[in-house]
Amino acid sequence: MAEQELDRQLELDQELVRRVQRGDSAAFDALVRKYQHRIVGLIGRYIADWSECQDVAQETFIRAYRALPNFRGDAQFYTWLHRIAVNTAKNHLVSQNRRPPNEDIDAADAEQFDGGARLRDTDTPERELLRQEIERTVMRAVDGLPEDLKVAITLREVDGLSYDEIAQKMDCPIGTVRSRIFRAREAIDAQLRPLLDNDQRERAHR
Repeated sequence: MAEQELDRQLELDQELVRRVQRGDSAAFDALVRKYQHRIVGLIGRYIADWSECQDVAQETFIRAYRALPNFRGDAQFYTWLHRIAVNTAKNHLVSQNRRPPNEDIDAADAEQFDGGARLRDTDTPERELLRQEIERTVMRAVDGLPEDLKVAITLREVDGLSYDEIAQKMDCPIGTVRSRIFRAREAIDAQLRPLLDNDQRERAHR
């Protein structure tokens, strides 16, 4: 059932891509909404400043939109978008005369919703309060997960085990592990999205 849901999400991405390629800009907006938090989280691994992350994420989606007519579907959409985000983040660092990290972030790891990495500008009381609220929200979200998802995401994010190691520990195929972690991250993302969207609106009105 979990793997069917994952397949359904991938098929949905493919359909949205096809619609964008036919000129439906609303379909691209749907892809942005689906992946914007994950992309900002990925960029936050390279760039510490919140506002810079937002700018680089916006540039990533602009580049993706321009490149989508040539996207043939050889890779999953998110894997393709992940590469654009990494390259955009690196180019940004180079343009600022800052050295990008030597090792790239794996696409599977990039799916981790890492709110903390995107909120390193905690030099104001408001940012610190938001960071604490994010941590509490993540903990509540994890506590509310089904046991198999909770174990998988904890082994990955807390214990730092590889997918192979988790598969051995949970005695299940690696595809099941990936699916469980995917679903866990989606559930955590769903809990965090209103909090971060509200923060973004407040920042826009300052």
